[in-house]
Amino acid sequence: MPGHTLAGAALPRGARHSIWRTELTETVRLAWPIALTQLGQVAMMTTDLALLGRLGDHVVAAAALAQTVLFAAFVIGMGIVSAVAPLAAQALGARRPRLVRRSLRVGLWAATLLGVPLSLAWPFGEDILVALGQSPDAAALAANYLYGLAWCLVPAWWFIAIRGFMGAVNRPQPGLWITVVAVPVNLVLAYALIYGEFGLPRLELFGAGLATSIVNVGMCVAAVWVAYACHPFRKYRILGKFWRSDWTLFAQLIAIGAPISGTFLLEYGVFAAAALLMGWIGTTELAAHQIAIQIASIMFMVPYGISMAATVRVGHAVGRRDTHATRRAGFVGIALGALFMAGMTVLVIAARDIIPLAFLGGAAMRADATAALTATLLVVGASFFIADGVQTVAAGALRGLNDTRVPLLLSAICFWGIAFTASCALGFPLGLGAFGIWIGLSLGLMVYAVLLVWRFHALTARGYLPDVATTA
Repeated sequence: MPGHTLAGAALPRGARHSIWRTELTETVRLAWPIALTQLGQVAMMTTDLALLGRLGDHVVAAAALAQTVLFAAFVIGMGIVSAVAPLAAQALGARRPRLVRRSLRVGLWAATLLGVPLSLAWPFGEDILVALGQSPDAAALAANYLYGLAWCLVPAWWFIAIRGFMGAVNRPQPGLWITVVAVPVNLVLAYALIYGEFGLPRLELFGAGLATSIVNVGMCVAAVWVAYACHPFRKYRILGKFWRSDWTLFAQLIAIGAPISGTFLLEYGVFAAAALLMGWIGTTELAAHQIAIQIASIMFMVPYGISMAATVRVGHAVGRRDTHATRRAGFVGIALGALFMAGMTVLVIAARDIIPLAFLGGAAMRADATAALTATLLVVGASFFIADGVQTVAAGALRGLNDTRVPLLLSAICFWGIAFTASCALGFPLGLGAFGIWIGLSLGLMVYAVLLVWRFHALTARGYLPDVATTA
């Protein structure tokens, strides 16, 4: 096979180094637009909360509650449509352009079939929140935000699916440019609808949610137009035969994507549970935890971009049936993610006393205990940050192999069997408090990262390659 010749041990040392450098270059080229796009998404969410902050703490709390509910629903579809990237990448590697289009098409189907009923459920958001133990006043405020967000799911998932397709064909940049435009548009529109500026009605929480929905629809329309009309995407004719049945490939998308959704939910759930544990200890601990986790979330966006690039690079090699390139692509991505997070961890530790001030602002002098605890958690989190970067890239590499069920099982063991159990034990019976909770989270992430890397090594060492998606 061609791939065996390219990467075989018989190549001169210089040629082998050149192949690895090329792989690194291609991974970085794919990863940086994806990472910046993710940071743009975070910026839009942060903008909404900042604008709502002027309406009072109770409004911010309600918005955070609504975003928590929305995100739980959002990750279900996000995991499923994330399967578009490996399927499309494998099809491109196998030189089957029609299968590239079909991979995107079933992703758009899944986004629509799942998103419409979930969107219709938002009018019951207030009842759901009350049933979950929230106060009626907080639930009513959060429900106003959810009403505005009602129709953001389908266009947001379409955008993710199209981004996956664009990345799979080595052109992720349009997703970034669309997001770059969307960030200021979201800022202006949210400001106008929240406060009733520029002749628009004052809608407060509902306005913030409505602005998000409108911007997501606009991003989706822009992505569809670029993918349909612009080079090099138009040759795939993404809307061609859109209504043609393709249930075999649809089932394969669900088989790959549903475990990804489950993994996201398990990970999201354990961090939500950690916040709850912090709240049991005290307000200072909860505030410090939230600041430190926000730093981790921002840092995470770059490894997540590398993860998506690793999915594509591994998928391309799978499509070519190149076992050496498959292994090389995964380990280059994992090393890149680890190096980036190691460098960022050093910077965060060096700036640990300054970072809390950016979040606490004028309240920093009155919250010196929170600032001090945040700085300590950032040091405790050194292994946490690196392990988080490694695990997300390793998971992305495994997705390129269509391997998502075993990582789901490992996530259940590591996030809940190890991280949550250790956090409870270290935080409370052993009396380590907030430090114990973070140590527990770090232990779970470290074990998970090691197991995922081992899983990728074990599969690729024996030359495992999944079958490329079936033909219709």
